[in-house]
Parts: sequence; C-alpha cells; structure tokens
Amino acid sequence: MTSLPPTLVVGCGLIGTSVALALREHGIDVHLTDRDPEHVAAAVERGAGSPEPVRDPALVVVAVPPGATAAAVREALETFPEAVVTDVASVKGSVVRALDRTGGIDRYVGSHPMAGSERSGPLAASARLFEGRPWVITPVDGASDAAVRLVEEVAVMLGAVPIVMEADAHDRAVALVSHVPQVLSTLAAARLVDAPPAHLALAGQGLRDVTRIAGSDPALWRDIISTNAAEIGQVLGAVRDDLDAMIAALHDRDAVGTVLEAGRAGTRSIPGKHGGDPVELVVVNVQIPDTPGALSRLFAHVGESGVNIEDLRIDHELGRPVGLVEISVAADRADTLVERLADQGWSAYR
Repeated sequence: MTSLPPTLVVGCGLIGTSVALALREHGIDVHLTDRDPEHVAAAVERGAGSPEPVRDPALVVVAVPPGATAAAVREALETFPEAVVTDVASVKGSVVRALDRTGGIDRYVGSHPMAGSERSGPLAASARLFEGRPWVITPVDGASDAAVRLVEEVAVMLGAVPIVMEADAHDRAVALVSHVPQVLSTLAAARLVDAPPAHLALAGQGLRDVTRIAGSDPALWRDIISTNAAEIGQVLGAVRDDLDAMIAALHDRDAVGTVLEAGRAGTRSIPGKHGGDPVELVVVNVQIPDTPGALSRLFAHVGESGVNIEDLRIDHELGRPVGLVEISVAADRADTLVERLADQGWSAYR
C-alpha cells in the first residue's frame, strides 16, 4: 500500500482498537474517538493512536455496534468529504439500506473482519487479531473502484484475506456460521444456571467447548441479534424443526443415528486449515503431569516424531494433578505419534 495519510478509527472496542494497533505497526498515523473516554484512554495507553482530532483523514474506520453503525457512517461521510469510509459491523444489509440516499455513498465500502473473541474492550485488542482471517467486503452500488481497492488493501495489510460479497448474502452467511452458533451456545449455557453442583462436577471438555462463546459480551450480541433478526430467525426455525424431529425420534435408534450422521457430515463441510479441503483427524490422548515444563517436553517429543499438530486442547482430571492433552493429527499419522511418544515414556493412546 502507498503511504496512507491520517486514519480515524471511530470506536475503541476490541475490533476498533485491534485495527488501530495493526495500522500503527505499519507506521500509519491513527486517531481515535469513542463516546466512552475511558475506552479512548485505554486504547491510547496500548499505543493504538492519538486522541487528538484529525482534520482530513484519508480513511475512517467505523467500529461501533451494528445498531449505531449507519448513523456513524453517515456522520463520517458528511464530516470528512474526501475520506473513504468503511465499517466493521457484523451485519451489513441494514446499514446499506439506511444509507441508501446518503450523500457521498460512492466513498463508503462496508466490510466485516471475521475475527473476534469472547473477551471485549480495548484491553482485549491485538494487532494480530486479523491474521489469516476472512475479511468480507460488501461494496454498495456506486462505490468507487478506488474506495473498494483501498479497503481491500487495508485488509491485506492487516494480514486478512479479502472476500467480496453482496451485503444480504453476507448476512445470511454469518447467521448460519456465527450468529446462530452464538445463540445455541448461549441456550446450552443457560441450562446450567440452576443445575445442582453435583451435576456440574461431571462437566468435561465437551461442555466447555459448546459453551465457551456463551461468555461473550451480552450487550454486543443483543445488538447483533436484533439487527440480523430476520436471517437468524430463518436458521433458528430450521433448528427448531430439527429439535422437534430429534425429540420425536429419541426412542428410535435408527432415526437418532440418522441425525447424528447428519451432524458428523456437517463437521466435514467446514473448510480445513488455510481454507483447504477438510482433513480426517484423529485425536491422540496423552496424560501429562500438571507441572512446569511438562508441556514443553511433550511438544519437543511431538516435534521429534515428525508429526504435525493440527489442533490441541487440554483437559484436567478431577481431583488429580494430571492433565489430558488431546492432540489432533492427520489420521494416517496417529499411529506413528502414539509409537514415538510411547518410546519417550509418555502414556499415549488413540
């Protein structure tokens, strides 16, 4: 990218501050604003930019909740008549429709980095947040080629992979792959509120996997869900039908098996790492003492085996200072890893 004049980031939450931190690493002059002065102060303390006003930014990045995005974009287009304006809201169609007759629309390019965390706020931000992640770009009709190109270049600069989509198609996609999973995780976690402690004592990694994202910021998700309600409702309606079918089939082993196979097939539809074809993985379980240095020794021995780690998670055994490391590897390499780790004295099994 050519040298970019000052950039204004509107909104110093997780995404806005992460954008600012990443731009600063590339030497961009970043200015920050947020309705909460404490968010600005925290972002400035992180080195994300300056709180001083900026007169002529070349780019304005609007990073406010979806329900406030259209108004913030409109204000930026009016206040900075030479600037390209993008936003990073997770819902695009409602923003485009609200801006339909806004002046300067040729300088607006919607976008959405598919990155985030169950943590929120400027203290959770990271300049690395977007690396290797899709960054959806949703140009409106009439957007200038130069404006679209600038937003694409920013996404690439931040390590993301630009993907151009129409706004409503984007909203249907994120309802399926992001918003409904958040709702389902939340519903599963809500079942635990009044659970007896003796029941919760049985919780394992599976429950933690399902409920992890339920710990996300409720205020943010309330806004996202209400803004994309129509598309989320479509997917949830289909899930409701699936639940009704599952309840009706609970005593029919064949019918239950059909549902389980459908779910398994769905997991195989998710792209593999780097966006490639899914790879059949096998989990190799390794018992490990909960002591300093044990994990580094295990990693060293895995490295010596020549087997690549595709995924990893750690569970802790109840009442014992022992953990279980679950190492996901390509199916055709699992036996090799088990043998090599056993040679090094580890208790490893498939």
